[in-house]
Parts: sequence; structure tokens; C-alpha cells
Amino acid sequence: MRAVVQRVSSCRVRVDGEEVSAIGKGLLVLLGVARDDDEKDVDYVVGKVVNLRVFDDREGRLNLSLGEVGGELMVVSQFTLYGDARKGRRPSYVMAAPPERAEEVYEMACEAFARAGFPPARGVFKAHMEVELVNDGPVTIILESPR
Repeated sequence: MRAVVQRVSSCRVRVDGEEVSAIGKGLLVLLGVARDDDEKDVDYVVGKVVNLRVFDDREGRLNLSLGEVGGELMVVSQFTLYGDARKGRRPSYVMAAPPERAEEVYEMACEAFARAGFPPARGVFKAHMEVELVNDGPVTIILESPR
């Protein structure tokens, strides 16, 4: 499982011109699901995200987590995180989970975030989305569950 985690001042998702979700200060998680991902991968990524110390403390150091700053969470599925463009010009997505499995694992992740105290705003699975964000910092972290 891969996650691109961005600290944001705000974030919103639109589908067909309609806003479907929005958050203020917090984290946007773009989540890619690999073919062999399971609950262990979900637990690893969720634990990392909610405990990442990427918010400023009083001294301006990246020392506080999402909960410590009262931040919000947005999770958007993004299979293209498993695009492999090392050969040719068209990325291969063979490492990405098939849509049915990816949706199942995405839902597992959203439920795990909620159990951890951070019910996420969400994108719409398999929809063409417009994701608008204000990256705060910018702060962007790439996470990958161990194989």
C-alpha cells in the first residue's frame, strides 16, 4: 500500500462539478492499493498517518500529530500511485489491485481511520475527481507498507 500524505490548509473534492467532500486544516491521503495488500498493510499505513508528526509546535518544529492539532482527514483512492513508467511511455498498472479488491481495501482503510478517531472525508471510488488542495508548507510524505 502506498500513501502520499500532504499537510493541507484546506482540501475539497468535486465530481461532475459538484463538491462531494471538503476539509480544513489537516491531512490529505492519496491512497494506492497493491494486489497483495491486506489488513496488515491497512493497519500499518493508518497507524503511520495518524501518528505522523508533521504539524508545527510552538517553536515551529514539525513535532505534532493530526490529533494534537485537531486536524481533519481526507482519503482519496488513487490507483495511479502504482503506475510503473520505467519502460516505455505508458505506465503499467499491473501492481495495482483490481478495482473490486482496491475498493474493499480502501473501505477497510477508511473504517480503520474512523476507529482511530479520524473519520475521513472521502473521494468517490472510481470517479473522475477534481481534488483541490492548499498544501501547507509544503509538507508531503510518501509512505509504503512493508512487503
